Amino acid sequence: MADMRAFRDEVIGWAAGGPGEVASDLAVRLGVRTAVLLEGRSDLAAVETLAARRGRDLAAEGVCVVPMGGAMSVGRYADLLGPPGLGLRLAGLCDEGEQRFYDRGLERAGAPRRDFFVCVSDLEDELIRALGPAEVEEVVRAEGDIRAWQTFLHQPAQHGRPREQQLRRFLGTKKGRKIRYGRLLVEALEPEQVPAPLDDLLTSL
Repeated sequence: MADMRAFRDEVIGWAAGGPGEVASDLAVRLGVRTAVLLEGRSDLAAVETLAARRGRDLAAEGVCVVPMGGAMSVGRYADLLGPPGLGLRLAGLCDEGEQRFYDRGLERAGAPRRDFFVCVSDLEDELIRALGPAEVEEVVRAEGDIRAWQTFLHQPAQHGRPREQQLRRFLGTKKGRKIRYGRLLVEALEPEQVPAPLDDLLTSL
């Protein structure tokens, strides 16, 4: 049976220049109504984890969460999935520094901006500030990454940097680490600690 993951894979292939017929067919068969556009797979992990914690089955609700592989792809995805393409409602997260790409891409596609929520630096930064550095380091310790973290802190480039910045950089130093910690940091949050952009996005869906 076709599922939302298959639709997501078809959309990513379509955005990369492949055919869109299968994605269009799956959108109808699966009853897709909303596409959540995210910059990468670490954001995807965080959104899906929070949805699961709140007892939400986004796929059953007709919501597909799509990692675009970077903010500059938003115009392409908005064209394919928004009013000019499949006509889905669009929502998502964007980083403050990349907001211009979203504004331009969504305007060109004739898609509303209201369901896109802005992270100050990025979602990892929001999660680190929400938990606090000490709690994030406990998550790192529980995952068995404490030695790698301590080695990282001894690098000259890290000397004197705020702990939040060090942690954010550490999460991006190994392939797959950001994705793994996107899930782990959300799992560590108390309900009242969920960063506003992430909370607002889930509430809007």
